[in-house]
Amino acid sequence: MQPPATVPHEMLQYDINAVDIAVLVPCHNEETAIAKVVGDFRGALPSARIYVYDNRSTDATADVARAAGAHVRHEPQKGKGHVVRRMFADVDADVYVLVDGDDTYSADDAPTLIERLLAAQLDMVNGRREDTSGIHAYPSGHRIGNALFNRIVKMLFGGSFDDIFSGYKVLSRRFVKSFPALSREFEIETELTVHALTLRLPVAEIPTAYRERPAGSSQSKLRTYRDGLHILTAIIVLLKEERPLVFYTMIAAVFAAASVFIFIPVLSEYLNTGLVPRFPTVIFSSALMLAAFITFTNGLILSSVSRGRWEMRRIFYLNTSSLDPRRSRDDL
Repeated sequence: MQPPATVPHEMLQYDINAVDIAVLVPCHNEETAIAKVVGDFRGALPSARIYVYDNRSTDATADVARAAGAHVRHEPQKGKGHVVRRMFADVDADVYVLVDGDDTYSADDAPTLIERLLAAQLDMVNGRREDTSGIHAYPSGHRIGNALFNRIVKMLFGGSFDDIFSGYKVLSRRFVKSFPALSREFEIETELTVHALTLRLPVAEIPTAYRERPAGSSQSKLRTYRDGLHILTAIIVLLKEERPLVFYTMIAAVFAAASVFIFIPVLSEYLNTGLVPRFPTVIFSSALMLAAFITFTNGLILSSVSRGRWEMRRIFYLNTSSLDPRRSRDDL
């Protein structure tokens, strides 16, 4: 029988070399960095299979990765979300290491992330980026947006993640095979986080080294304003789908507040004169309040529907085989 999740992870027995690990590297035009990424992870995780998914690169990313010893596959639909969805569908493993192919993350941290996942029997370990380059490794706009969106996700969905947009994550088989992956681009990291939080999966976040891109390598694919808008839209959609009562209550509150604001002058005039001269205003105020009640009722109904979807996803998650870290590779 497996020990309970509350047992300190130092007390559990595990062996990384006895676990089937897949390193998943989504790439678009990373020919200058990908060979080092593959080599570093081969050194840090010698028993792991390394998959590089080329996402419509116009350079020699695929050839360089193949020469470095990676399994190279292709995803023709451009966007990180499309690549992650394809990787999760294609690759079968017990532990998945998801990392960007730009050599900004250290492969030396991978064993620590995996050990934490196995020892505490978690479903996701997020690598919180710690800048080790001596200067800011990513633009100020990205840092500000990251802090803002982290705060929004915490407020709307809970959790304790401080870096939801980190491209360095270790995931369990249960997590990967129960994750719907509906995003198209960089909002995929938000979707991964919300999936873990809504299903109340066991997760952790530990610091990992983050550095500048190598000299002469490609530029960041993240566009601050455009992708920031996509991420904000994704958060709103996820809130509507995962927490409809909160979403529709917020809209209902706006309608109700507008109704009261419009009605106050009419009520004041009625109390002073006993007359209601502005019937259109009264009708409009009443319509807004009715819309508030209808919207709130929709939230209640959709909350029940959403709960049914949560239960189905939870059942699917539980029906996916988990990993006992004490098994030998022969048993996998």
